[in-house]
Amino acid sequence: MNVYDFDKTIYKSDSSADFYFYSLKRHPSILIFVPEVIIGFIKYYVFRKGTKTQFKTHVMKFASRVNLQKDIENFWKSHKKKIKKFYLENQRDDDVIISASPEFILEPICKELGIKHLICSQVEPATGEFQGLNCHGKEKVRRFYEIFPQGEIDEFYSDSYSDTPLAEIANKAFIVKGEKLSPWKF
Repeated sequence: MNVYDFDKTIYKSDSSADFYFYSLKRHPSILIFVPEVIIGFIKYYVFRKGTKTQFKTHVMKFASRVNLQKDIENFWKSHKKKIKKFYLENQRDDDVIISASPEFILEPICKELGIKHLICSQVEPATGEFQGLNCHGKEKVRRFYEIFPQGEIDEFYSDSYSDTPLAEIANKAFIVKGEKLSPWKF
């Protein structure tokens, strides 16, 4: 099986950020969460207090103020074009997408693309609360083996060296920049 990160790997940008700005245009009331996001950002990125999962919880609270099912459906109608050509040309039936993005954002597009295996951060949209750890770094490996105990990764693709733990367990790994693929440098 081949395993792919999603954001900036098979999707041209960050799906969570894109969905936030898409939602902001339709639901300006989500601006109410901006001060909390700024405080969370300063706390985590400036003072190194708390966790990335806690910071992302502040960010995801906006989902409680949107018409999630309708907005996600319409979002992917306009953003599906950002799925990269290299992925569409190489897609296999047993592909696995593993991402730190919330499952509620990625699940609809993965179903539409015929991707059967999706591993993401579990986020309660009504509260923004993460149900477990952010699916990032070593957590991606743990979650992969939880679902595929004997899983073997033929090829792994990501835009970020923060995914080195997954690259290390793959037979081959590639760093993705735009549509360009390069061998992983360990």
